[in-house]
Amino acid sequence: MKVLLLNGTIIGDKTKAMLKEVDQYLQKINDKLEIKHVYLEDYDLQFCDGRPAEEYNEDTQKLIEEISNADGYIVATPVFQGSIPGTLKNMFDLISPYAMRYKPVAIVANGGTFQHHLVVENQLKPILDYFRCLVTPNYVYTHSSHFSTQNELIDEDVKSRLKELSRVFNEYLGMSKKVEEN
Repeated sequence: MKVLLLNGTIIGDKTKAMLKEVDQYLQKINDKLEIKHVYLEDYDLQFCDGRPAEEYNEDTQKLIEEISNADGYIVATPVFQGSIPGTLKNMFDLISPYAMRYKPVAIVANGGTFQHHLVVENQLKPILDYFRCLVTPNYVYTHSSHFSTQNELIDEDVKSRLKELSRVFNEYLGMSKKVEEN
């Protein structure tokens, strides 16, 4: 099964640090997974304007294809100005509503205040619900204080929650195959 670890921003390292931690846990839980890190900063994405996918540039088409062909996703996002980054929203706008249907998604997020965890509930989950994703009930939200000055994850409780998120996500991967069969 192909799992994409999506970094929904073009700047910063905290979300990458969380994805790397999740990657380690997923590999220990299920060594049969094909895990790929997808960093939006590595793509020359065009803005979504409603044209057919084949009319976008090569990078945009490549990202659309990678997302469409994956079996599950861990989405990492920072919170900027009380919202998800525009780059992440643009990525979702480029994807067909059917591309992520009944595929599992887990969420990790980081923000400058503890209250910004509500961005996951009020903005990101409704988008994923629109896609009819199987969103895991446990997301992990971190604060700047959970990281070292080199943006390394140092909080043991957060690491424990990421491990649990990985375990639940793996169960959702198995469940998604049963949904497809029916």
